[in-house]
Amino acid sequence: MASRPRTYSHLADLPRKPSRYDVATTALHYRVSQPSFEVDVPIAAWYRQHQQGSPLQSTLWETFADPRQTDYTAYVRLQQGQEAHVDGVLRSIEESPYDRDLPAAAHALTERLLTPLRYPLHGLQMVASYVGQMAPASRITIAALLQAADEARRIQRVAYRMAQVRLVRPSFGDHSLQAWQEDPVWQPLRELVERLLCTFDWGEAFVALNVCVKPLLDDLFMGQLPLAARRREDYLLSQIFSSLSRDCDWHQQWTAALLAVALAAPTTGEGHPEGNTPAGNRAAVENWVSVWWPRAVRAADAFRAALGEGGGGMVDASKGRALAFIDQLTLRRPS
Repeated sequence: MASRPRTYSHLADLPRKPSRYDVATTALHYRVSQPSFEVDVPIAAWYRQHQQGSPLQSTLWETFADPRQTDYTAYVRLQQGQEAHVDGVLRSIEESPYDRDLPAAAHALTERLLTPLRYPLHGLQMVASYVGQMAPASRITIAALLQAADEARRIQRVAYRMAQVRLVRPSFGDHSLQAWQEDPVWQPLRELVERLLCTFDWGEAFVALNVCVKPLLDDLFMGQLPLAARRREDYLLSQIFSSLSRDCDWHQQWTAALLAVALAAPTTGEGHPEGNTPAGNRAAVENWVSVWWPRAVRAADAFRAALGEGGGGMVDASKGRALAFIDQLTLRRPS
């Protein structure tokens, strides 16, 4: 009598007992294993062009594993602790005269560089969601969608901080939309986000977002902006953003793991003459980096003066760390 399988058939060949992460994240996509959708609908052509037709291809996408092994349950547990920390910092502000005592220069900095940040963060959330929607494997989808949730967390915390200041400065942030649309400091970033939002190839959207844009701008806003605030005696912004910055660290970790699969794994030989080998994938990724990195740099450079004294050095420090991440990915440095 044949023994009964002890797990799902698609996990039966694992040399170990499947983990919760294995069970909850593996091979969940139906459409990827089929020639098209079950029903011939217009969206099928979109996937054929922008997912199956992407230069970034691999037969081993399902071997990708999030280094943190984050499924929904793990994500909620992890963020519960981080949210408790941020809640504590925000509560300490509300229970003290902190905002009333902040120098005008601190409020001026955050009004110009923090309140409009909600708008680009919404854009990054939307692009991460799109990458998740178009991704060719379920584990990529899950990582990208949890990244989108992290962006929503950033938006909520920025908005909450804005609301706190409005208790003592009722007009604080009233012109944030106008600043996003008209202030010269924000316009290169606005152009960058708008270009991202109409980048439909899933591979290019992923590389543009997670290799070029986020490593540079996350460091600038989560790391350098709090330093500028400290120089104006706003000491608690860094405590709030340190928690949000941990999310950004994870975004880089899963990005590196996914690109390791793309750049090292054998890939299909059908239909993708330029992207059907690790060398082809590398060429595609490096080409996208050469296009998107200068755009990200232009967006960051616009904040040199707005960050105040030492702002140029802050931007350069963020660029250096972002380039170090590109080096870590074994990609050719963009010029």
